Amino acid sequence: MLTEVQCKAARAAYKPVKLADAQGLHLYVTPAGHKSWRYKYRFGGKERRIVFGSYPELSLRKARDLRDDARRELREGRDPGEEYRRRTARRAAGVEEDRTFEAVAKRWHELQSPQWKPRHSEDVLNSLTKQVFPAIGKQDINELKPSHIRELLQAVQAGGAIETAHRIRQRISAVFRFAMGSGLSEMDPAAAIGSALRPVIHGKQPALLKLEEARAFLRAFEAGPGHITTKLASRLLALTAARPGTIQLAQLSEFEDLDGQQPIWRIPAEKMKLQRAQSEQLEFEFVIPLSRQAVRTVMVASEYARNRKYLFPSARHSHRPITDNALNTAYRRVQGFAGRHVPHGWRATFSTIMNERAIAQERPGDRAIIDLMLAHQSNSVESRYNRAAYMPRRRKLAQDWADMLMEGFDPPEAFLEPYRS
Repeated sequence: MLTEVQCKAARAAYKPVKLADAQGLHLYVTPAGHKSWRYKYRFGGKERRIVFGSYPELSLRKARDLRDDARRELREGRDPGEEYRRRTARRAAGVEEDRTFEAVAKRWHELQSPQWKPRHSEDVLNSLTKQVFPAIGKQDINELKPSHIRELLQAVQAGGAIETAHRIRQRISAVFRFAMGSGLSEMDPAAAIGSALRPVIHGKQPALLKLEEARAFLRAFEAGPGHITTKLASRLLALTAARPGTIQLAQLSEFEDLDGQQPIWRIPAEKMKLQRAQSEQLEFEFVIPLSRQAVRTVMVASEYARNRKYLFPSARHSHRPITDNALNTAYRRVQGFAGRHVPHGWRATFSTIMNERAIAQERPGDRAIIDLMLAHQSNSVESRYNRAAYMPRRRKLAQDWADMLMEGFDPPEAFLEPYRS
């Protein structure tokens, strides 16, 4: 096999000189002294050649890579000369494919995005941009090894985001499968990495199911350190038992009649936990009746957010909402309650306490109404009709819940005091 020293030392002669490397690759030196890399092979019973490029512009290592690519195409039954000419033509036209992981991932995302809900599409791209591209985005996708993917994912799970690490692995794997189908990669190095990650323990979300414990948790959380946006978002979450994702993306324009007798939060269908076909239909939007305490929380949050797009803007990037992990992280820090209650747990808290109350008051019919208040999905026309028909009782239950939960608590205006001084 050739060395760089031999390539540099090669001299012209009265006739062309061929310096063989290996497996059909050789350095061709013309009588005028021009050096180029050439590859000889047989396809369809005929001997053929490819001129890869001039030396030293094209290094020995790169020439061997091109030879290996050509040999792979031969094994797959394709003429490497045709493939190479096609790529050369694309480069000349300025449309050469970018083979970096980031470029391939963005092409995959663009292909998949039309079948996803906008929020999911944005979440997928954000997770790749923030957690994957900085580590492996600039590398050729065909040069990535399982060790690269494992190191990246282990760094994610080291921060406690075990489920996130598994989700990112699935997305990386999908990108590689797309690359394999496009002829840009030979393998999926992320395929077997899942077994090297810590397992995700599935089960019910931790939640405090006694009223006094729930009140104690909320009091401890609001008394502790934390940003006003997070505390206001937490209070509205507790009062409405909405899904954390809808709180995160809440906008003031969704709230109606805040100074009237029937204030509501009208959550657009695309923000609900629905299939995409349903999320594009207005009839699947969800309306939450607001208690007096919830209205005040929204008003205070609006005063702080001012004219920003989201009711609960990020402290770092005011044009974005709080992150989907902001409340989770803040809840884990509450002294004496670590691991006992998560943001999504407010739904179980509300359901358990209000259902037990309904039994004690001998109101079994409230159970179905409580399910409606939690937006438990049903595709029936009757269910969507009942959401409106039972609004007076839903509003009464929402106010009862707020009165019980908020007894003795400071109004949300207290959160603004440090910012007014």
